[in-house]
Amino acid sequence: MRNGGNCGAALALFLSVLLAACGHSSARVPLSEEPAACEVHEPQRLKPEVVATIPHQTDAYTEGLLIHNGMLFESIGLYGQSALRSVNLETGEVLGQANLADTVFGEGLADGLNGELVQLTWKEGIAYRWDAQSLENLSTATPSGTFSYAGQGWGLTRMGTKDFVMTDGSADIRLRDPQDFSVLGRHHVTRSNGPTIGLNELEWDGTSVWASRYQTDEILQIKPGCWTVTAVVDLSALHEDAAQEASRAGTKIDVANGIAKVPGADTFLVTGKLWPSIYEVRFVPKSSEKGS
Repeated sequence: MRNGGNCGAALALFLSVLLAACGHSSARVPLSEEPAACEVHEPQRLKPEVVATIPHQTDAYTEGLLIHNGMLFESIGLYGQSALRSVNLETGEVLGQANLADTVFGEGLADGLNGELVQLTWKEGIAYRWDAQSLENLSTATPSGTFSYAGQGWGLTRMGTKDFVMTDGSADIRLRDPQDFSVLGRHHVTRSNGPTIGLNELEWDGTSVWASRYQTDEILQIKPGCWTVTAVVDLSALHEDAAQEASRAGTKIDVANGIAKVPGADTFLVTGKLWPSIYEVRFVPKSSEKGS
């Protein structure tokens, strides 16, 4: 997402005003109570080890990234440019694209029920549903249905066959029912010695939720249940590599965003808005040595 990522630190007297500025619904969902055994520990420091690179379309303002049935799907943002794309995993070629209305801003993307995908919008309160048949040929497809929700939509993932996890740019997540998208709970993500505001694009790896932090090079590994940060990935080296590659081509990049688990492997795909490459990476411990 784009705006409102810096309004987390504020006096309690003005909290309700700042929450509205960050795009929260005025009808606030109470924070769910966390288990008493939850503890917040210093997160592990990780970095990406590049396994492979895939060309990435430099017009893609990446909001959601997902591998679904052996194909890469990407939710593209910006008003007048938002779309859902299917992409060849090996070549980066766009195989199909369904454009959204000029009045909506595409956001997070996740697996839904019965083989469908669910695509958020930023301020429009609409989540588009794309069934399995429409995904086969996006170039001629239209959404098969919608969900509605209050507040902003940023990132979305689904915990396997369980609930959706959704972000709105704050430090909170909401759990949503995969049947009707109703809110099942709201949790505050906590981290030792660091911020969690700006939670954006999400991915589920079978055990943890991974979240990009908007306008940073951080990806947070989050433990469900306690909703605590267990590791922090530093993408700054990839950001610099993408910026240099774009500069050589006479283009510019935007922030890091986009994470997708590679099925059957210990790797992820990561990229950014307008980046010229998608990187297949393995998250490894970051050395404490200077310059690592």
